[in-house]
This record gives sequence, C-alpha cells and structure tokens, in this order.
Amino acid sequence: MAGFLKVLFRNVLEGPSTDPFPLGETFTPDRLRGRARINPELCMGCGICRHACTAGAINITPLSDGSGYTIAIWQNSCCLCASCRHYCPTGAMSISNDWHGAHPEKEKFSRLEQHTIKYEPCAACGVLMRPVPAALARRLYSATPELDPEQIRHLCPQCRRQEDAKRNAGTIQVTTTETLAARELTSAAPTTY
Repeated sequence: MAGFLKVLFRNVLEGPSTDPFPLGETFTPDRLRGRARINPELCMGCGICRHACTAGAINITPLSDGSGYTIAIWQNSCCLCASCRHYCPTGAMSISNDWHGAHPEKEKFSRLEQHTIKYEPCAACGVLMRPVPAALARRLYSATPELDPEQIRHLCPQCRRQEDAKRNAGTIQVTTTETLAARELTSAAPTTY
C-alpha cells in the first residue's frame, strides 16, 4: 500500500503526463486531415473535385443568370479522403488541420462551406469567363517571356488560342522560309556518286 501512495503522491505533484485536452489546448499534427476548404480566388469551376469526391460532398451549381457558379462542401458528408485536394489542378481545394468536427444532430445541415464565384468579361471579346489564377498563369507562361501572364489570364480560351496562333504564325513562317532556303541549297549542290 505504501508503494501505491508513493506513486499517487508523485503523480499529484507532477501533474498529468498525457495531453491536457479537454482542460487545455492539444497537439495537432501538421498532416492531420480536418475540414475541406475552398480558395475562391483559385477555383476555376472545372468540377474535377466534384467528380473525385468519394462521398459526394461537393456540389457545383451554375447561377440562374449565367454570371457564375456556386461551389459548396457539405462538411457533414465529407469523409476526409483528400481526393479533392489531390486532383484539383489549380490548388483551390485544401484540407485544414481543424479536427473539431463534433456537432449536435440539429446542426448537420448548417455545416456547409459555400462560395459564389462570378465570371468576368474577357478582355478581348467580352464573353463571360473565369480568369486563370495569377499563380497558375505565371507558371504556364514562364517559358515565354514575351507574354504578360497578367494580361493573358484575362482572355477567354478562344482568345488565348488566337493569341497563340498569331504568335506562332511568325515562328512557323520563319521556320518554313529557313526550310525552303535549306532545300534550295541542297538541290543546287552537285550530286556526286
């Protein structure tokens, strides 16, 4: 009995040796999968996250007037698989380490993250579209320094294709001219056997 009292007394003096939660803050690992989050600045509305979502927790609904779309994540349905984050091409989907998911039953339909994202007019033709995120445009057009990523990201896909065609037309024509000149030189050279 004396050994037990000795251990009990030592434990009372030293305090708890385990995690202080629920009496204090707890340690949260960096890679813990918590709530799914959307960055509306990066979301293009492509729907890959919706298709990759195992639990069907992500919904993308176009606005009735065609001026944008609403993207929503039902946190109560999310199974924390992180497929949305893995497959998102722009990095708009992320998983936070907020693991506080316990809630009363009556709040299950209010656990929703929702963003309405509006389209912008194309800088060239005026058609409504979603501009390419700035970081993605810088990465995509880093190999072509003559293009301004900030300007090109505000063009719709059709206008971007036209700009690429204009830019490449000069390159293709120069290549064709060089090729023709090289062919003329080869055909003019005497053939010896």
